[in-house]
Amino acid sequence: MLIVGLGNPGPSYEQTRHNIGFMVIDELLRRQNAQKLSSSSFNGELFKFSNHFLLKPLTFMNLSGTSILAVKKFYKIDEVVVIHDDLDLPFGTLRFKKGGGHGGHNGLKSTDENISKEYIRVRMGIGKPEHKGEVASYVLSNFNEDEQKHLKEWVSFACEAVEYLLGNSLEDVSSKYTIKKFQLK
Repeated sequence: MLIVGLGNPGPSYEQTRHNIGFMVIDELLRRQNAQKLSSSSFNGELFKFSNHFLLKPLTFMNLSGTSILAVKKFYKIDEVVVIHDDLDLPFGTLRFKKGGGHGGHNGLKSTDENISKEYIRVRMGIGKPEHKGEVASYVLSNFNEDEQKHLKEWVSFACEAVEYLLGNSLEDVSSKYTIKKFQLK
């Protein structure tokens, strides 16, 4: 299985909403003690544990699919999981599905164009800005203070779900790990 976290490379993007996928991969790397692989031809940071791969595309969000396709083809991987931010879900929401549209998310759009829409999506709700014209600045901004208090716990929970997915069905993961409404305390 290839597990991909979507995000943008570089320190200025590290803690932004758009990088929640990278945050989950970083935590999985810590938990799984994954081995770094040579990844210059994949335009991404690639790691392996057991028979699974972890990828952080370094192509910037809009071209993520090219990195995913390169790894998928080289290692002949059938099953892909993409962890990404989702504007259509409130902060702290966690949902799972296979296939579907990209909803305007450029990382998903690039992935769809390169490997088709038939991959598992780990949808992490980041909420919406007040005005549609603020979407780009919103996703590229850091989580607010209240959100940051819960970020580590949420990322850890998403990691548990992905780890559970390695040996269980999508339906089982969805019924056990879906968070429909997250309460900020």
